[in-house]
Formats: sequence, structure tokens, C-alpha cells
Amino acid sequence: IIHLNIQYVLSSLSLSQIVALERQVFDFLGYQWAPILANFFHILVVILGLFGTIQYRPRYIVVYTVWTALWVAWNVFIICFYLEVGGLSKDSDLLTFNISAHHSWWSEHGPGCVRREIPASGNHSADTQSYISIMGCLLEYQYIEVLHSSFQILISVSHSKHIHTQPNMPKAKTLNKHSFNSPKTLFLL
Repeated sequence: IIHLNIQYVLSSLSLSQIVALERQVFDFLGYQWAPILANFFHILVVILGLFGTIQYRPRYIVVYTVWTALWVAWNVFIICFYLEVGGLSKDSDLLTFNISAHHSWWSEHGPGCVRREIPASGNHSADTQSYISIMGCLLEYQYIEVLHSSFQILISVSHSKHIHTQPNMPKAKTLNKHSFNSPKTLFLL
């Protein structure tokens, strides 16, 4: 039996959705393809979790619970990646699948950062590349990424404690929204 505090789970899933959408935007701006795919799947599974909670679908909630474990693992990987733990390097093209040389959007547009382009040579054609100098950042980009991932983990772990098993509950023969005494609580078999 799975016990849910429906109002808390719905608000937590909604917050998770908003934060994932915000993160998706910044990953798109930085062409971070691996995080874009992970965020996309997270958004889909959160929608599935919302639907499962509202419509009393235990299988959807189980899928969401399994995904939450994978999502936490992904965010731990992102934290390790940006803090360069275990041989990982934040300067590698791992998150872009080696398709492009882009990095986190926050590396050039973080709070307080002053971005200055320095032409590579005297030729100023449209194809000419420039060196970019970033100075004065209040918080380095890797710490912003670590904070994003830490917040995702915090949200995931905080609402997972409101989904727990109750082994001593008697089994009900049918499961529908009229089977419950309280509109705030749902027992799934």
C-alpha cells in the first residue's frame, strides 16, 4: 500500500515542474544537450506523476518514484561534474555530446559577470571568432549549476518522504476516489 498526502505531493510536483522548466531554458541557451534530454524526460515524468496523483493511478506514481531515484542520481552526477570530482572536468564536452564547444550559459551570463569580446585578429568578417573575457562574477558558474542540481535533489527527496508504504493497512477490494474518508489522503494498493 502506498500512502500519499495528495495536496503536498501535488504542490511538490508542481514546484518540481517549474524548476525543471527554468533549468531547461538555461540548458537550451548553453546548448547542453545531455541536460536538455534529462530535463525533457523529467518534465514528462512529472506530468505523468501529476496525472497519476490526480487520477489515482498507482502505476504512474511507481514510475515517477523510480524516475525520482534516477533523477537524484543524475543531479549528483551534475554536481560531481561541475565540482570536478573523480576525474570529471567541467571543461569537457561531455554534456554537449561532443557536438559543440558550448558550455553552461551561466559561464558568460552569471550574476555580476562582465563579458568582453576580443577579436582574434584584424580581420572582422562574419566567420571570425573572438576571444571572450569574463570578469567580475559574483558567483562562478559551476556553483550556480551545483545549486540548481542541489535544489532539484532537495525537491525530489522532500516529497518522496510523503510517499511511503503502510504494511499494516487492510486491503481494499476496489480502488476509486470515493473509497476514502479524507480528500487529502490516498491509499494505493
